[in-house]
Amino acid sequence: MKDIIHKIKNTDWQHLTETMHENGYAVISNLLSDQECEIVKSNYNNPDLYRKTVIMARHRFGLGEYKYFDYPLPEIIRTIRTAIYPYLAPIANSWFKALHIDTQFPLDHQEFLQQCHANSQQKATVLILKYKEGGFNTLHQDLYGDVYFPIQIVLMLSEPDKDFTGGEFVLTQQIPRAQSKAIVLKPKKGDVLIFTTQFKPEKGTKGYYRVNMKHGISEVKEGSRYALGIIFHDAVS
Repeated sequence: MKDIIHKIKNTDWQHLTETMHENGYAVISNLLSDQECEIVKSNYNNPDLYRKTVIMARHRFGLGEYKYFDYPLPEIIRTIRTAIYPYLAPIANSWFKALHIDTQFPLDHQEFLQQCHANSQQKATVLILKYKEGGFNTLHQDLYGDVYFPIQIVLMLSEPDKDFTGGEFVLTQQIPRAQSKAIVLKPKKGDVLIFTTQFKPEKGTKGYYRVNMKHGISEVKEGSRYALGIIFHDAVS
C-alpha cells in the first residue's frame, strides 16, 4: 500500500489539475502493477466481497455485468479511494465555485462520507465491471443520491489490444446550443482515468457555463475487459 500512496503523492497534481480544468478528464499512468491488477480481478467470483450484482441487459444499461463491493472495502481499494480524494476535492470545489453552486467539499474523504450517511446514502458504490465479446455500456452518469462528488475514477485491470479489443472508454460533452462532442480514450492496464461524474465548467465570453458530460464503453470486439470503478459518494440503495 505504501507504494500506491507514494505514487499518488508524487503525481504532478498541478499539471493534472490543469488538465482536468481543460478537458474534464486526466490519466495517472501505472498506478497499479500488473500483479495488483490480477489480484483485484482474481477476487471477481468471491461472493463475500460484494453486496449486489447487476446484469446490464436486464436494465437496458448495455451488455455485461458489474458488482458493487460491500463494506469494508478491500485494503487496496480503500487505500486508493482515501488517498486520492484530497487531491480531487480542490478541483471539485473550484468547479462549483466557478458555476456559483453553493457546495464545498471537505478535504477529508471520511468527512464527506459522513455527509452521505446523513442523507441516508450508506451503501458502497465501488464496483468491478466485466465485459465479454459484444459487451458495452450505454452513456450514463453515476449519481446515486442528492449528495454526490463530481469526479470519479476508473482503474483499468485488463490490457487493451492484448486481453481485449474494442471496449474504448467514451466521454460525451453536451455544449449548450451545440451538437455533442465524443471523446474516445484507451487507458492501459494499471492506469487510472480520472473524469467528471456529471459536468465541468467551461469559460465563455460571459463567464463560466456548464458542460454536461456522460460516459460509457464502446463494444468489446474480442476477449474480456475488466475495470474497477471508484465513486467517492455512497448510495441510497
